[in-house]
Amino acid sequence: MSVPEQLAIIRRGAVEILVEAELEKKLEKSLATGVPLKIKAGFDPTAPDLHLGHTVLIQKLKQFQDLGHQVYFLIGDFTGMIGDPTGKNETRKSLTREQVLQNAETYKEQVFKILDPAKTQVVFNSTWMGGMSAADLIGLASRYTVARMLERDDFHKRFAGQQPIAIHEFLYPLVQGYDSVALRADVELGGTDQKFNLLVGRELQKQEGQEPQCVLTMPLLEGLDGVNKMSKSLGNYIGITEPPREIFGKVMSISDDLMVRYYELLSDVDLAHLQQVRDGIAGRTGGLHPMESKKALARELVARFYDAAQACQAEQDFVQQFKKKEIPEDIPTVALPESEPLWICRLLTQAGLVSSNGEARRLIQQGAVKLEGERVDNAELEVPAAGSLVVQAGKRRFARIVFQAEK
Repeated sequence: MSVPEQLAIIRRGAVEILVEAELEKKLEKSLATGVPLKIKAGFDPTAPDLHLGHTVLIQKLKQFQDLGHQVYFLIGDFTGMIGDPTGKNETRKSLTREQVLQNAETYKEQVFKILDPAKTQVVFNSTWMGGMSAADLIGLASRYTVARMLERDDFHKRFAGQQPIAIHEFLYPLVQGYDSVALRADVELGGTDQKFNLLVGRELQKQEGQEPQCVLTMPLLEGLDGVNKMSKSLGNYIGITEPPREIFGKVMSISDDLMVRYYELLSDVDLAHLQQVRDGIAGRTGGLHPMESKKALARELVARFYDAAQACQAEQDFVQQFKKKEIPEDIPTVALPESEPLWICRLLTQAGLVSSNGEARRLIQQGAVKLEGERVDNAELEVPAAGSLVVQAGKRRFARIVFQAEK
């Protein structure tokens, strides 16, 4: 593609490109020489599973990959043991190397649901950082002053609020920046909250006599509530390893405005199609019906993380459940021993539909628990523990309970 065509794709969903004129020159040189740009994004393996919020950067890496550039998926096994202080009002707990490596293996499996493994280089920053001597690390620490570090928003707030800042936290942006030196990166991607760290990379590259990388920041994806950043701790996330029906149903639950944002940041549809989605929500002629657009987005995401057949099945289940008010066909079966009547809250926990009796009570009070399609209003209900029955907890959690006589 021409440079203007590439820039149109690169700008999609981006918050800021620093410096765009430099990126344009890099693209022109790449096009003239046939040498792809080195595109880097780093991920600390601090949790074992990825959700859609994590995939915003991975989707942008995929776009660079499709444009013919070399993608480096950097796993921060060294930085992960320091702990990213970004957005934190207290020092993170450090992970052990064993925890980091275990999570890293899961990351490697999951990212290739989006990236082309044949065109991706997975690198670990312990490769160069692990070989540094104490003298080397002191030399790296001498590159930045404490005053510059305190310009960073989260450090500044903690210092002003007399909250502790551990010395090793100052090393984090320096190590992330040095990763760009080690890879001789042309472009580094990160969330808007990573801007300080990304700019440290530019500065260190200049000090090393390298051409400084361009920085591209992406927004932090809102979760299902449409307000807060997608987060497992807030419960507003869509995990990429969740069952197809769960992913499909969660996507269908988002608002129309949020759907446009998800299309822009997560979908492979072209810019013309994206405009049709926008037009449909605005009610303009030529636009796509919002409900059909949302189904298409849900199908695309399920197919990406599973396959087209399971995406179609997830849609059928959704139609049955929410449109026809029927129970989905493919629901898990849970075998429990026959017994005296079982307390409804205990039944829900033993079926794996809730994590605690307290959660079961809350769902019953909200009218979100059903037995054989009938709503349960009594949290003290005793359920006959014989035969079989279908239990529903919430909008998308089902189980077929089969009570079996003990041998």
